[in-house]
Amino acid sequence: MSIDKEIIQIRRDVHKNPELSGCEYKTAKYIESKLKSFGIPYKRIAKTGVIATIAGNKKGKTIALRADIDALPILEENAVDYKSVNRGIMHACGHDAHVAIMLGAAKLLSAQKESINGSVRFIFQPAEESADGAKNMINDGALKNPKPEIILGLHVCPWIKSGKIGIKYGEMMAAVDKVNIEIKGVIAHGAYPHLGKDAIVAASAFVNSVQSIISREIAPVENAVITFGKISGGQAYNIICDKVTLVGTVRTFNNKTRQIIKKSILNKLKGIEKSYGVKCSADYAFVDEPLINTKKVTQFCHKAAEEFYGKKNVELIEKPSMGGEDFANYLEEVSGNFMYVGTSKDKKTSNPWHHTNFNIDESALPKAAEFVTYIVKKYLK
Repeated sequence: MSIDKEIIQIRRDVHKNPELSGCEYKTAKYIESKLKSFGIPYKRIAKTGVIATIAGNKKGKTIALRADIDALPILEENAVDYKSVNRGIMHACGHDAHVAIMLGAAKLLSAQKESINGSVRFIFQPAEESADGAKNMINDGALKNPKPEIILGLHVCPWIKSGKIGIKYGEMMAAVDKVNIEIKGVIAHGAYPHLGKDAIVAASAFVNSVQSIISREIAPVENAVITFGKISGGQAYNIICDKVTLVGTVRTFNNKTRQIIKKSILNKLKGIEKSYGVKCSADYAFVDEPLINTKKVTQFCHKAAEEFYGKKNVELIEKPSMGGEDFANYLEEVSGNFMYVGTSKDKKTSNPWHHTNFNIDESALPKAAEFVTYIVKKYLK
């Protein structure tokens, strides 16, 4: 059964009609319409999430497959026929391709269900970019009735050549923390700063002080990142600012380092209060756990990839990424593995994720769907 053209068309349909995290209603309906046409039963959960199950001819194990479905608040600049029709919203991270790959695999597996021993659970998950989609899906039963023995996920990758697959053992992506800080001072005329408490000066001192946490409080062999990417405050050029807000992120791979950084940031805010006479408050949230692939499942996927793609087309990834991925939440519940699908063919298909010109070599998608089918059948054999 050749469904190459259908898979590419699915990707283009989804790409053309992107929706932001938590708003994927049309995308969910589109996925449901495809599943219905394949004769696969499905269920809507977590408002815009869809799960579907293919039950084999015989009882056996259950394997889960996850695809994220949300887009980003980015204005697309690609000059293609399937360019986003929703201005300011774009599939700039490849989730449209993930939907296409998994729907393609669903159609292929549905046609072979008589030879499947066990069942396949498809999880079409919203809100990966807002980092709450996986948790909502899990809480709404995505991993129940039956609970899968393993779960697999994949992500298109612009730095791996098309026709190749990327495998990573162990730590693959970092834990994600989000920090919201508010510094309150006292307003005054810019010519009389001694009558106020300058929140901008205090915020500047704080941002400078946190730069030493990684270099002086964390062991040099540990990976960690602290970034404050947004700062807002001030009314006019001649007014002492009385409030500044900062938003940042912390990335780590183990709980000890995570706790050290949180404690240090909060302690430095206390020091800023004493030094500058301001009031500081912080909302420090642990958003996602680190994505750590299960060794045994990774070994299985590695072997399957070499069998299907050929050994020379399997890239072993040595270093983890400081990026985050909420697939990690599934791995807190069941064993699993997250893989990269190479989609780089030329300059146009090599732009990084979240780029206004992000695009992929679509010819990699049908083969990826066939690989998912192969790995499912191998696991349930």
